[in-house]
Amino acid sequence: MTIAIIIAGGSGHRMGQDIPKQFINVYDKPILIYTLEGFQNHPMVDAIEVVCIEGWENVVWAYAKQFGINKLKWITKGGNTGQESIRNGVYNLEEIASKEDIVIIHDGIRPLVEPEVLTDVINKAKEYGNAVTSMPYNEQIFVISKDDEATTTQFIPRETLRRVSTPQAYRFDLLDSKYHEAYEKEIGIYGSSYTNTMMVDLGVRLHFAAGSDKNIKLTTKDDLDLFKGYLKKEKDTWLK
Repeated sequence: MTIAIIIAGGSGHRMGQDIPKQFINVYDKPILIYTLEGFQNHPMVDAIEVVCIEGWENVVWAYAKQFGINKLKWITKGGNTGQESIRNGVYNLEEIASKEDIVIIHDGIRPLVEPEVLTDVINKAKEYGNAVTSMPYNEQIFVISKDDEATTTQFIPRETLRRVSTPQAYRFDLLDSKYHEAYEKEIGIYGSSYTNTMMVDLGVRLHFAAGSDKNIKLTTKDDLDLFKGYLKKEKDTWLK
């Protein structure tokens, strides 16, 4: 079985709106539903769990019913941080998932995940036990000088870098055991840590899967405008 955990536990203060950004309507549909539709429509995804900001659980169930998201099986309460939210979602599956099941972790505010990206991350995880969506890094990266932060004398070759985001996929036994280990040892759970960085902190070798520049994370109003542009572009493609 392949289960998707969709993380929708954030409050979205940087978007500057009165409601969490995952519930903002774009063309009469909440952002979270666009995300869920990508998993609902993918034949390799069997079930969906949403980790939700407290107080919005009934809203998610109502939207799922309205928009036909019948793969949604569980809604779990979010945590105080992104890592706590993912952990809550993983722990909720302990009596449900088998150790060989593939569990996908995905941000609820990345609504443009493409079928090919999902297929590759699932297949790679089945083969290697884990897979992380990735893209080449196309900008030059320079290191700030220790003696003068306004200067640099060192750069990192961009050929050695990859940009990694969600979706990420892991065998459930690996995912569950590493979250227990991380919280017991207090490793890889603070700041901007995520599942992928936690895995590396705990000594796991990660495997790259295909990514897409279209797979944007909606953090600011500018990101929202870009999302609308992608949707409009897709609509225009089908115009006769």
